[in-house]
Order: sequence, then structure tokens, then C-alpha cells
Amino acid sequence: MGSEIQSKPRILCLHGFRTSGEIFKKQVGKWPESVLGRLDLVFLDGAYPAAGESDVEGYYDPPYYEWFQYSKDFGEYYNFDGCIAYIEDYMVKHGPFDGLMGFSQGASICAALPGMQLDGVALTKVPKIKFVIVISGGKFGGSERVLGSKYDGLKFGLPKLAANAFSSPVKCPSLHFIGETDFLRATGRELAESFEEPIFLHHPKGHTIPRLDERGLKTMHSFIDRIETIEK
Repeated sequence: MGSEIQSKPRILCLHGFRTSGEIFKKQVGKWPESVLGRLDLVFLDGAYPAAGESDVEGYYDPPYYEWFQYSKDFGEYYNFDGCIAYIEDYMVKHGPFDGLMGFSQGASICAALPGMQLDGVALTKVPKIKFVIVISGGKFGGSERVLGSKYDGLKFGLPKLAANAFSSPVKCPSLHFIGETDFLRATGRELAESFEEPIFLHHPKGHTIPRLDERGLKTMHSFIDRIETIEK
């Protein structure tokens, strides 16, 4: 095996908007042990307490957290720098981590961090991120086009720290979950195309962490096979 990863790939997991690390753990817990048993997943709570209602109220118990805040049109983000510093501080204290996995707001952060790290504006105190798993993520600076939807033509903001995150194709191995009825599916594809060799895991659901069908399982195991060969 040489210097290849000897233990399970260790992954920092960033949850969706106004949920929590514990909720994300439960959502991912629907995946079979054949997948979960191959990964060392660490779930972190967001940087800030939820500043409003959560879409998961009534389904999952509080407390709820968010990574940063944004304007109603998604054009401006607030406390983004503090969020990134919070994540890096956790990685310094509890790392090292091989890769990142996120859902929704957490997925957007995960996808931008490799480019931000390469640009020298984030994660400068931790080892290089080797891969990302992006579940229903949108692209900072990207646009959402869903005909007949309130999101049609919507432009997502681009935080200053992430200004160069996608200035060139991201060479980090990536797996992208794309839901057929996800309101972020268009910008999710746009995000995936920002990576050099993206792997797609398509599913029929919406903005959610889906169960893995036979095809999804095959894709997931193939991606894990790949990241297991990345040098530590």
C-alpha cells in the first residue's frame, strides 16, 4: 500500500442551513453500513445559532445552527469570514481530515474550500483537502435557472474570500449528488462542472440527503475506492 491511506478516510461533515451536526448524522445514517463502515465521519455544528425558523422543525429536535447569513435574494453573505475561521480552527484542533462532505449550505462551503485553500485565503494551517462530497450544493457566484420557479435567473453572491475559488478548474476529486427535483439542481450542475473530473450521483428526490439505490451504492463505493488510494 506504500503511503496510501491506511485507515478509513476521515471526513469533516458540514450540515445544511439551520440544522445541526447531529441532524446531519441522522440523515446520513440512512445509508447502508457497507458505505458508512468505510468512512470516518465527524459532524460539526454550524458557527452560529439559527437566527430564524428551521425547515426541519417538527422533524428533528433543536438546537439548530447556520454557517453564515445571507440577504433575501442570496446576493450578499454575512459572517462568511468568521464561518471559515471557525471551521479552520476546528480542523486545527481536531484534525487532520482527509476530505469534506456537506449538504446544502454546508455543501457550498465544502466545494469552495479547496480553491480557497489553493488561493491561500483559507485552511492555511491544515493539510491539503484531498476530496469533497457535495450533496445539493450551490455555487458561490453561480446562477440558478429553474423555469417557472422563484429561483429562475437568481444570482448567488460571491464572498470576497471565495473570489478565486473557481477561477480555474478545481483538481480535487469530487462526488456530486444531484436531485432531479432539487431546486438547486441547475447551480449544482454548474458547481460540479467547476471541478476537473466530477463524479455525479443522480437521484430522483429533491433537496435532501437521499437513500442510496443500487446505482447510487455502486457510484459511492467507486468513489470511496478512489479516495482510498490518495496519498496521506
